[in-house]
Amino acid sequence: MARHDFQLDGKVAIVTGCNTGLGQGMARALAAAGADIVGVNLSDARETARHVQDLGRRFHAVQADLGDTGGVADIVAQAVQAFGQVDILVNNAGIIRRDDALQFSEKDWDDVMNINLKTVFFLSQAFARQVIAQKTTGKIINIASMLSFQGGIRVPSYTASKSGVMGITRLMANEWSGLGINVNAIAPGYMATDNTAALRADEGRSRAILDRIPAARWGTPADLAGPVVFLASSASDYVHGHTLAVDGGWLAR
Repeated sequence: MARHDFQLDGKVAIVTGCNTGLGQGMARALAAAGADIVGVNLSDARETARHVQDLGRRFHAVQADLGDTGGVADIVAQAVQAFGQVDILVNNAGIIRRDDALQFSEKDWDDVMNINLKTVFFLSQAFARQVIAQKTTGKIINIASMLSFQGGIRVPSYTASKSGVMGITRLMANEWSGLGINVNAIAPGYMATDNTAALRADEGRSRAILDRIPAARWGTPADLAGPVVFLASSASDYVHGHTLAVDGGWLAR
């Protein structure tokens, strides 16, 4: 396999939630491999735009509330208007709400499920329709979680949503593989991001987590660079419906 199999020159990648953390890291990795980036965020992604442009690639910002599926077709339309096509979709944006299952509210359930699962499906659908209309091929990369495999505690809607992400990744792969669209997922392990700030601040919980990770450290955005480029590139053309754990060995224990 040649190095060019991992190159993304001339490709356009939509990345949701790329203003910070894992999303920013994946946007930078895709840009470093040659892709132009359409960043979809609720807040300003100026820092990510600068990183992408410093790599010699173009960045187009789309401001959208991903808790509402009403704008998903417009996201794809804006990407096409800006760069002429779409080739890669990274469904990274997500939120988490924590409370005991006995106390968990319907609002916290709906807010998480809407962003983490419902919008992931309908944005993927809009992207797939555009790829088919272009008569090209496409790559969809969903961001799952360790809680796609495990139950967790105090995060019922997050667990349900991430289990659902793994399920719809398989479903979309079953239906769209023959149409030239690869659908896969990455399941990050315990990463040093805003979502895990509370865990890392709890000395006891943090130590218990680190004691179980064979790599003996929290993950970083850089750890997702290789996996996201692989799944976005022609190197993964025969990979369909797979959820790749990037977890420092957590699931091996």
